Amino acid sequence: MILFFPGHSLAPSILPLNDFDDRAVAESPDPGYPDAPFPLDKEQLLDVTTLRTRTRELDEAAAGAVDLARSAAEELAGPAQVGQYVGAEADGDRTVTHLFECLDRAYAGWRWAVTVTRASRAKSITVSEVLLQPGPDSLLAPEWVPWRDRVRPGDVGVGDLLPTPADDERLVPTAVLEGDEGVLDWDDSAPWDAALPTIGLPSGTPFPAARPGGPGQDADSRLRRSRVLSAIGRDETALRWYASEHGPRSPLANAAPGPCLTCGFLVRLGGPLGRVFGVCANEYAPDDGRVVSLDHGCGAHSEAPAGAQGAATPVIDELGYDLVDAPGVSLDETVFESLDHA
Repeated sequence: MILFFPGHSLAPSILPLNDFDDRAVAESPDPGYPDAPFPLDKEQLLDVTTLRTRTRELDEAAAGAVDLARSAAEELAGPAQVGQYVGAEADGDRTVTHLFECLDRAYAGWRWAVTVTRASRAKSITVSEVLLQPGPDSLLAPEWVPWRDRVRPGDVGVGDLLPTPADDERLVPTAVLEGDEGVLDWDDSAPWDAALPTIGLPSGTPFPAARPGGPGQDADSRLRRSRVLSAIGRDETALRWYASEHGPRSPLANAAPGPCLTCGFLVRLGGPLGRVFGVCANEYAPDDGRVVSLDHGCGAHSEAPAGAQGAATPVIDELGYDLVDAPGVSLDETVFESLDHA
């Protein structure tokens, strides 16, 4: 095995097995390793592998059992599913695999592989196994993708669970927030227990704890989150929201009379995300209850002009006319007179 000497990172050297004095570095007779160290006896120690790969040869008796292999494949799949003979491969001493084309349309390019063998000094051939295996031009299933990589937004339904891994970069432990620059203000809202009356619940209402606690566990510890949004999670969320249909580049926003920033129905978010996003609170707006960017907009803006209410009045053409066929009347036989003859 060739390693790299610490003093020469680009020059490979052979490390001695034992009795090496690092104060003495002998000159190498091999110009390819000028800085290779040697033991004190000046003899280079090499670890040479004498193993050689022996080429497997087809056993003559097993390779000639083509008819036996075909009959075994037809017995398993049926005569109509076994095609032409492709060839044979040596799997070991006195073991050969015969290949036949598979005619099943569902397995295009696959092959029937029949492995036959014989015992040492025996002439009788026996069948070991019959199976399907893909060929060089076979139709294969797509590469397997883990379920987590296949999940798309909106796939989680009622009763579905999507566990978040412990090393998810979008989250950080709450303990990390202390001392981390620009992170503590993400969770600087008032304690949840103090906000319970605003949603119709009395202060001190027990909630399920994230972790098992003792009898003396107070309300604040029951409501405390073990992980919060990280800087990576915040930035990814901002980009996803801004590039969605609730951002400034949607057709709805381009036709709006004004941005959401000047709309009275906008509820600003807290923290850094609140500098760019808010929540629509207009029940008649298409974005009601959704996060929108401050430069988004729609026709339900609180300061929309009063004269623009309702749909535009349709224009009725009372001068022109269209010619249509009627029962018993043919347009080819009808004579039309000019309206200017009067």
